[in-house]
Amino acid sequence: MDVSIRGRNVDVSDGLRAATQEKLSHLSRFLDDMDHVDVLYSEERNPRIADRDCCEVTFVSHGHTLRAKATAGDPHGALDGVVAKLEHQIEKLKGKLIGRSHPRRHGSVNSGLQQDFDEEETEPGQVQIVKNKSFAIKPMTPEEAALQMDLLGHEFYFFTNSETEQAAVVYRRNDGNVGLIDAG
Repeated sequence: MDVSIRGRNVDVSDGLRAATQEKLSHLSRFLDDMDHVDVLYSEERNPRIADRDCCEVTFVSHGHTLRAKATAGDPHGALDGVVAKLEHQIEKLKGKLIGRSHPRRHGSVNSGLQQDFDEEETEPGQVQIVKNKSFAIKPMTPEEAALQMDLLGHEFYFFTNSETEQAAVVYRRNDGNVGLIDAG
């Protein structure tokens, strides 16, 4: 398993790197196809925030992107928090994969990596797009898209509906249920 460890506003010590490698290697006992794991340590500069150290981990397994973020008073505590969240997400994913009888369940969900682009300057009064992401989109059912939305912790998820072969969005409604917007 290849682990990429980066720090933003933080120097990542050798001890923290070793602890990160060790704790993330324990996650591989739950899932066998974790090839690459991205870890980002950062620190909030605001002194009024008590839990300033942040750890964010992202990886792709069985075609599903899993991401977790945790904050704590120190980087090791943030790492423990993110590992606990990932263990919970992995158990949830395994339960959904085992309970589903869809023939294309492995590899049918987006596994594309996102790309961030630099911000562009605009004149005052104009709408400014502050972030632009690009994803490889694979066809999936609305149920698979809803699962992916839950795993990522997002409020909506854009995908290609394999039933209609059109662009679609699943979203979390105010009542807690999931809605579907299908191009048609």
